[in-house]
Amino acid sequence: MSSLSSTAAAAVSFEQSTPQDEAIALARLLETSTAILRQGVDLVENGLTSDDQLTTHSNYIPGSTIGKHLRHAKDHFTLLLDAVSQPTPHVLNYDKRARNTPMESSRTAARDSLNDCIAQLHKVVPNAKWSGPITLHAVTPFPQVMETTFGRELWFAGLHAIHHWSMVRVIAGELGIKMEESFGFAPSTLVHKASKPKM
Repeated sequence: MSSLSSTAAAAVSFEQSTPQDEAIALARLLETSTAILRQGVDLVENGLTSDDQLTTHSNYIPGSTIGKHLRHAKDHFTLLLDAVSQPTPHVLNYDKRARNTPMESSRTAARDSLNDCIAQLHKVVPNAKWSGPITLHAVTPFPQVMETTFGRELWFAGLHAIHHWSMVRVIAGELGIKMEESFGFAPSTLVHKASKPKM
């Protein structure tokens, strides 16, 4: 069983508990976020065989490459973690991302960047508050400002990454790359599968 699948299985009993213990909730999100990012690390270490596979454009998703999706997903975690590492008030803008970074074209850079993000998660999350306030700036395409919390945005970053992993899975399929079974599936899907009785 993959680390993300085992995390989902553990979540079956956790989702029943009320009221939610914020420390446990953050620990679970940290575990899930780490597992999601480690899927990216595993892909570049064990799935890809050349740097060129990071930059090969998809025939089905115009403009998409594996490298771009890895970078984009990782950026959301990094932007969130950087925002809450600054003095209050915490302001977050997911649209302020770097593009054409080394991790988009180098397996070594991608691995290192994803591992750095995992290390940052383990440094920041244990000291954060689930309900810690964040002001989110977004363009939808109209400028929007809304209030949110650290817990909600950490959950979103993981779900957002899964969305991009599913597109990575499509491109990998085009390239004949074998994927780990749970790669690209939403945690809720894995929880549902884990909760179903075995036949």
